[in-house]
Amino acid sequence: MSARRTRGAALAVALAATLVGCGGDGTAVEPTTIRLVTYDSFPSEDTPLNEALAEFTADTGLDVQIVRAGDTGTMVTKAVLAAGNPEGDVMWGVDNTFLSAATDGGIFDGTPALVDEGDVCVNYDVAWFTEQGLEPPATFDDLLDPALRGQLVVQNPSTSSPGLAFLLGTIAEYGEDGWQDYWAALRDNDVEVVDSWDTAYYDRFSGSGGGDRPLVVSYGTSPPAEVVFAAEPLDSAPTGVAVDTCFRQQEFAGVLRGTPAPEGAVRLLEFLQGERFQRELPLTLFVFPTNDDVVLPEVFARYAVRPDISRTIDTVLIAEQRAAWQDEWTQIVLR
Repeated sequence: MSARRTRGAALAVALAATLVGCGGDGTAVEPTTIRLVTYDSFPSEDTPLNEALAEFTADTGLDVQIVRAGDTGTMVTKAVLAAGNPEGDVMWGVDNTFLSAATDGGIFDGTPALVDEGDVCVNYDVAWFTEQGLEPPATFDDLLDPALRGQLVVQNPSTSSPGLAFLLGTIAEYGEDGWQDYWAALRDNDVEVVDSWDTAYYDRFSGSGGGDRPLVVSYGTSPPAEVVFAAEPLDSAPTGVAVDTCFRQQEFAGVLRGTPAPEGAVRLLEFLQGERFQRELPLTLFVFPTNDDVVLPEVFARYAVRPDISRTIDTVLIAEQRAAWQDEWTQIVLR
């Protein structure tokens, strides 16, 4: 999570990049450092996820250097500009809202692999609704209730991946000709817009203790994170999920076209899809692994929300309309 789903202190993943050289016989020698390009919130410290990468290094002799490239949108934009001459060897975390932009931009060598998934949904502060004697919202329409005026904080879809996913969820719900009226109604109900998930969740959302708004766009896996990181043991999650507001978010990883270490990059990509690495995803990134051999931790399985049916939009349509939808949203909500 999204913070976006990380914890911990320091890890040893090698940071010295090794350039392509030549062997004694003049043949090219692949680098022994594989650069994993990812979003800023990917853990860099001593977490089980990084311990798994250290095991990969011990088994293969290939060091893994984490290269942070901003949020998902920034990461993809930079990769497209550098397509064929990448700043890394493997990229982790291209979600389905940006997948077509990445593939159309030619950043991958081959087809990227689905590595994790989850849902972007409205979260609510359980205690606030109990104190107010109100039922928490379950649907998009519920968020328009005058009793909830000034209680929702969302992220700007032009600057935030969950913000974009939430916008896409409303487009999937109300259609390409109806979502505009919905957002105008949210604006009239005093929705607050911030630039990032961190600001929304930690500074403005009352459920995390930082703000005064009891509704926030977050993840279906935010409740188990609240339980895991609670200062005192909890018997129940302090936050809940409005299950009928969810949009399915999938993340992909792939070998970057132009990598000087194609063999090592493929080995790392295979490892990222394997059970050893994927078993650490639920309690580090707070996402659902896609490897069927992984057994979910009890706390994650108990508190995470994964709707049987979650909204989606075809990635090609997203690529075609994303910029126009973002511009139109800006005119409606931020005018």
